[in-house]
Amino acid sequence: MASNSALLIKLFCMGLLGLLILAPHAEAAISCGTVASSLAPCLSYIGGQPLNPKCCFNIKALKAAAATKADRQVVCGCLKGLAGNKQAVAKAPGLLKQCGVSIPYALNPKINCATVN
Repeated sequence: MASNSALLIKLFCMGLLGLLILAPHAEAAISCGTVASSLAPCLSYIGGQPLNPKCCFNIKALKAAAATKADRQVVCGCLKGLAGNKQAVAKAPGLLKQCGVSIPYALNPKINCATVN
């Protein structure tokens, strides 16, 4: 189990690094680096561990910080890159629910983030 969690974390981190390179260049104050650092405390939950309270705090702060349409589209693009991780996709709705946060789209590799308001 430990090796599967380590592999999952490595894949997740590699995906986030890829997002930093491929992130949309909209006029947004939020970057994929911000999204990645905000979600870092959530990695253990995605790997099957108990929810870290800092994860929910960071998710709520990230949502609050995404004040403009451009910010929300950047966050969407960053999350879209995570949609290839089946475990993250499976855990995302429960994670958001536990944290009391909702977003107007599903974590999906086919989402068109340009339509996010």
